[in-house]
Amino acid sequence: MTSIDQLARGGPPQIERRRQAVRPGDLSLEGAGVWLVIPCFKVKAHILRVIEKSPAWVEGIVCVDDACPEGSGDFIEAEARDPRIVVVRLARNQGVGGAVLAGYAEAARRGGKILVKVDGDDQMDLGYMGQLVAPILLGEADYAKGNRFTSVSHLRAMPMVRVFGNAVLSFAAKVSTGYWNIFDPTNGYTAIESTVARLVMEKRVSRRFFFETDLLYHLATLRAVVRDVPIPARYADEVSNLRISAIVGPFALKHLRNFIQRVLGQYFVRDFNAASLELVFGMFGILFGLGYAAHYVSTRVPGQVASAGVVMAAALPIILGAQLLLQAVNFDVLNVPIRPIHPYLRTVARLESQES
Repeated sequence: MTSIDQLARGGPPQIERRRQAVRPGDLSLEGAGVWLVIPCFKVKAHILRVIEKSPAWVEGIVCVDDACPEGSGDFIEAEARDPRIVVVRLARNQGVGGAVLAGYAEAARRGGKILVKVDGDDQMDLGYMGQLVAPILLGEADYAKGNRFTSVSHLRAMPMVRVFGNAVLSFAAKVSTGYWNIFDPTNGYTAIESTVARLVMEKRVSRRFFFETDLLYHLATLRAVVRDVPIPARYADEVSNLRISAIVGPFALKHLRNFIQRVLGQYFVRDFNAASLELVFGMFGILFGLGYAAHYVSTRVPGQVASAGVVMAAALPIILGAQLLLQAVNFDVLNVPIRPIHPYLRTVARLESQES
């Protein structure tokens, strides 16, 4: 029996403190309700290997045939011998996000408590699944995800274009989601607590390649706690369905949209705090300074040199506005959720079931 006490050793300080409060053997992976969700689209050559590597303590495996042209669902039912397998077929292709959400729904309906998503291309080492689910079992996180950037050795097998692209996307995701403590947002090796997954399924999460990042944005609106787990990636003969040139523009627009929605919702709708004032007066100061400078330039006499007073009247509001915006960013960085929501959600669900 694999103990969570063993898995958590050497982890982050929060997990270590929680580990010390749990006696060895109190928690185990067997009987923890872990279900595996695998979206299947053009992965026929690899999917059986992924299923074979699934740990014995995984209670169920949901394979979602996302209208796969290779007939993944029929192939799995014909060739796989694992009794834990459940095949879900989608009538039309919904993208990785739609397939994962369909898998979440099926696994949660069958009693899954922790839902782990892996790709069917055998890039993800299932030997790290215990580390991935440990923060949720310990009550330290609502959502855990792999991070391939925690060690230089993890990056040696990754193509350099992916390293650079993921670094850029990671910074954009920090800004748009508010999770300044996480990296590698496009990592598809994830685990989510089932009651949190049910809430996420009610939201309009992107169904295509923006799924993982958009999911983080919606988790942020719930104030869910997200934890990074160091997990290296593996690259072999698999072919990615993602074309970088085709997603740069759409990703940038979606990040901008999520950022604007997050700021408005977090600092002007659901709350109004010091950062709200800093944002308002910071933007006002910068716009006032720029407007004053533009007005002076457009109305000044040709050849006239601006006085020190005019220069300061334009520069000082800009400087103060920039400082206020930096303070707002600092507030946002420190405003990352730290208290998991799934213990509360489970308690509410249990009370509601008792009342009914």
